[in-house]
Amino acid sequence: MAGPSDNGGWSSDNGSPDDLPDLPEEWGVIVIPDDLSELSDEVEAIRAELRVAARPSRWRRFVNRPAARRLRKIINAGVRAPVLIISMAVLVTIASLVASAWPGPPRQPATQRTAGTTEEHAETLPALELLGPDGQNVSLRGRLPAVILMIDGCDCAGLVSDTIAAVRPEIAVVTVSAATAGVSTGVTPPTGATPQAQGKTVRLLKDPSGNVRSQLKVGKPDGTAAAVLVDRGGTIVRRAPRVAEVAQIQPDLARL
Repeated sequence: MAGPSDNGGWSSDNGSPDDLPDLPEEWGVIVIPDDLSELSDEVEAIRAELRVAARPSRWRRFVNRPAARRLRKIINAGVRAPVLIISMAVLVTIASLVASAWPGPPRQPATQRTAGTTEEHAETLPALELLGPDGQNVSLRGRLPAVILMIDGCDCAGLVSDTIAAVRPEIAVVTVSAATAGVSTGVTPPTGATPQAQGKTVRLLKDPSGNVRSQLKVGKPDGTAAAVLVDRGGTIVRRAPRVAEVAQIQPDLARL
């Protein structure tokens, strides 16, 4: 071994040089042989360990091939797509449930109340049988749309004439008056009522039972007429218990 006199700066007591730190104590005693060939076994062992660590396995070589890498990408994309679709479906379902449970704005009524109308909701004209001028039964719903004027106890000749003049040709004017039970023929129309005037349809009907007013909910006679406006589908558009002139119902004629 080299002597202390030619060690290039080492002290004579085998200590460390002044400019280098001491070796860690856990390394223990390090012996450097004079012949480095004595370390060949340790060198081969270290090289073998490095070769084993660096050499990839068959599976790793297969996985690292370009085709395998592309296959991994496809599989990853195929897994992510269903997960994304399921997540979106869950979010849409939750949003639908929240929207259905959330209170919305108050709905407006389907049928609004008109001035002079006694009912808020639309009603259908009941199927009533009255007497015609020839004494035969006539259905009140036989000719629609129509303006039904109940003129019993009323001097309404002017109102009837004005109503006939105001309606369109396709709107019938039906007058209903009370009659004594047992009247079958020879019913005389009220003064001023002109059947088929100006190409308009006018029907003169009698109410022997006297219950038309109650069924149409217009009250008892009080010296004025009662009007019920019915559209083509049989729905009561306007119910006016007290009518003295056609101007009171004329705005509603356009709704028939």
